[in-house]
Amino acid sequence: MFNCYLSGPLDASLAKLQSLSIIRLSSNNLSSPVPEFLANYSKLTALQLSSCQLNGIFPQAIFQVPTLEILDLSDNKFLQGSFPEFHQNLSLQTLLLSNTNFSGTLPQSIGELQKLSRIELVGEIPSSHWEGLRSLTHVDLGYNAFNGSIPSSLFAIPSLQKIQLSNNRFGGQIPEFPNVSSSLLDTLDLSSNNLLEGSIPSSVFGLAKLNVLELSSNKLNGTLQLHWIQKLLNLTTLGLSYNNLRVNASGGNSNISSLPQIKKLRLASCDLGMFPDLRNQSKLFHLDLSDNQITGPVPGWISELSLLQYLNLSRNLLVDLERPLSLLGLSILDLHHNQLQGSIPVPPSFITYVDYSSNNFSSSIPPNIGNYFNFTFFFSLSNNHLIGAIPQSICSSEWLQVLDLSNNSLSGAIPSCLIEKIKTLRVLNLRRNNFDGIIPDKFPRSCELKTLDLSGNNLQGQVPKSLANCTMLEVLDLGNNQINDSFPCLLKNISSFRVLVLRNNMFSGPIGCPQIEGTWPRLQIVDLAFNHFRGNLPDICLKTWEGMMEGGNRSLEHIRYDPLKLTNGLYYQDSITVTLKGLELELVKIPTVFTSADFSSNNFEGPIPDAIGQFNVLYVLNLSHNVLTGQIPSSLGNLSQLESLDLSSNQLSGQIPAQLTSLTFLSVLNLSYNRLVGRIPTGNQFLTFSSDSFEGNQGLCGPPLILSCNYTFVSNSGIDIDWVFLSAGLGYIFGSGIIVLPLMFCKRWRTWYYTHVNRVIFRIFPQLEKRRKNLGRRAQRNRRRQ
Repeated sequence: MFNCYLSGPLDASLAKLQSLSIIRLSSNNLSSPVPEFLANYSKLTALQLSSCQLNGIFPQAIFQVPTLEILDLSDNKFLQGSFPEFHQNLSLQTLLLSNTNFSGTLPQSIGELQKLSRIELVGEIPSSHWEGLRSLTHVDLGYNAFNGSIPSSLFAIPSLQKIQLSNNRFGGQIPEFPNVSSSLLDTLDLSSNNLLEGSIPSSVFGLAKLNVLELSSNKLNGTLQLHWIQKLLNLTTLGLSYNNLRVNASGGNSNISSLPQIKKLRLASCDLGMFPDLRNQSKLFHLDLSDNQITGPVPGWISELSLLQYLNLSRNLLVDLERPLSLLGLSILDLHHNQLQGSIPVPPSFITYVDYSSNNFSSSIPPNIGNYFNFTFFFSLSNNHLIGAIPQSICSSEWLQVLDLSNNSLSGAIPSCLIEKIKTLRVLNLRRNNFDGIIPDKFPRSCELKTLDLSGNNLQGQVPKSLANCTMLEVLDLGNNQINDSFPCLLKNISSFRVLVLRNNMFSGPIGCPQIEGTWPRLQIVDLAFNHFRGNLPDICLKTWEGMMEGGNRSLEHIRYDPLKLTNGLYYQDSITVTLKGLELELVKIPTVFTSADFSSNNFEGPIPDAIGQFNVLYVLNLSHNVLTGQIPSSLGNLSQLESLDLSSNQLSGQIPAQLTSLTFLSVLNLSYNRLVGRIPTGNQFLTFSSDSFEGNQGLCGPPLILSCNYTFVSNSGIDIDWVFLSAGLGYIFGSGIIVLPLMFCKRWRTWYYTHVNRVIFRIFPQLEKRRKNLGRRAQRNRRRQ
């Protein structure tokens, strides 16, 4: 009953069907543990429960059913379990446990399963005892976390036809194959282990039946002559990308044209330096020569590869196309990061993915370019020198999901049809151009935008009200424009928000949305700097920003969008500019664990909210150049991940909390130009900060400032006096009880006393008089700033 929309759990009455031998219930929503009674089926030969949303702990006794030949529990990521000891009398032939949550050690007794022919599982790969698996034909341990060396005994099994160990952590060298002449191996996939090193064993090039050789994404080294593969007459897939290999494709004394007819050729980052001559490869449909420092034009013979569907020539030094790439079957074309110039090449008619970004194209966008986008999902022209307006023809695309025209010199208004008609659009990036006018208020009710980046233009007006229809929005960047609006509470119901940038506009008024709870629980980056926001920072609003708190989304991924759900790295990558440690830094990838809050250069007032002390996964906090008052909350010591803290140019008072010394990752601190007093805390990172971090606070003392705290005295004129310079005689006189008591109870005596004592001190120590004047001038500057 495969894929029959069944729901679980399995009814206990099934336990009465003792004669059942085959149970096939894969791709149903059972959502329950596997029942123990299945181990009582004495005639059971096949149990197939893949993709059933199983959970709980799998009963070990089922492994021991003597008649069981096929056990498929794959794609049940919540199913837990471990392995028993296996014995000789078992009939198991197929064991599929990939993409489950099994753990522990794979017992060496698995070598007792002499009938086992296919295995996909998790755990630790045994270092020996593969010798007993004489019938084994297919080993698939891909997409796990195996480490250590690949057992040489595995390569010695004569019956093996497929070895698939990709996407693990195997290290060391690849073993030699001892029985090359009699080997039946047709697939060897060791890609994406990242730790395999040394040269490719010479025996690999003697595996005459080899059809697939995938060694990409490791640390293999040495030089490989491309003609070595000419003995592999059945080879259709060759992947050597992203190693430390140098592939020599010049041919030398050998005939490159005699290579086998390859269908997939992946030679990215192989130090080619030139195009290999592939003009006779008539079956080639996948070609990746990216990141190879290839110079000159794209050769015309590529346009003669009639079956070519995938072409990646990115990250080279290409300057021109000898012939238009008018291949009818070409679906994916990636030419980004080259030196292509002149007019934009017209893409093939049935293209789905086009990336022309980071080149030297300097023309306008062809008016009819949209006529070629009947099936296009992805189109990028970012980082070129394009001029002119966006042609209306782009609006006719019915499938476009990603449109990136950022970092050019495009001008004019943003076409309203771009927003209104392309209902499939998920990413619209027009940042850093010269667009003017208003943002069209045409976002449809069916809007599914995830990224809208219009930053760095000359846009005016307000945030469109219809943008509230885009309830799946994750990234909104309107920074560096001339937008004059209030805080965008109209977006309050967009719970998917991760990034909100309104930097350097003319936004005004208070922030937060009154009487609204649960606003933006996934928000991880917010930048409101250089606007005219005012009022208090709303505690109730900040408490809902759970993305900055422990327990929010902490997966080690990046914010991105994959329009084609491809596994070859072709996807749209969100980027953003943040101010970190006083410098503008462009994050070309936005990690989902990176968090930043910048409220600087506004008119915020009142105390720093206690809620900020809950942002314990925050990396950057900037509240500088506002009118904040009160003390620095000791709860900021809870921000254990904080690397940059800027509270400068406010009116904060009181002492610096000692709890801040617990911020061991803090590398930038700026508390300057406030009204802080007392001793500067010491310990941990505080010992590394210079006096610039604390200047402009006349009441602070202690290292790294010159002013000592041992005898610090603050006069009624606000000038610090270090009594270490005074003689013991003056100290005795000033401390006598005859003088102290009147000073305590008589204001007129205090005024006379302080005035004359200061005059005496400044005459004795002229350097203090100079410092007093400097501090007075600095205080005047601070008052003017405020």
